[in-house]
Amino acid sequence: MRIAPAILIATVVSSLVCVPAHAAKDCEELKSEIAQKLEAKGVKSYTLDIVGKDEEVKGDSKVVGACGGGAKKIVYTRGAAPAEKAPADSTKP
Repeated sequence: MRIAPAILIATVVSSLVCVPAHAAKDCEELKSEIAQKLEAKGVKSYTLDIVGKDEEVKGDSKVVGACGGGAKKIVYTRGAAPAEKAPADSTKP
């Protein structure tokens, strides 16, 4: 049985919204944990951005965590692939 992607993403996002539990965490550490959970659920096309707590969340984006003592939030946006690190020596042919 296949679960619809929208339901899967909604479930993952809603399980990550527990803001007070994550507010004291380091932003990069929390972002990495959220990315691991999303990928474990099979989510492939998304971005996670760390923004200020007062920054407006636009479109289909959702706040999935808070960090930096509540000064910042992590925003999930569906549809864009996560940034991949380029190899350290990418100038060689």
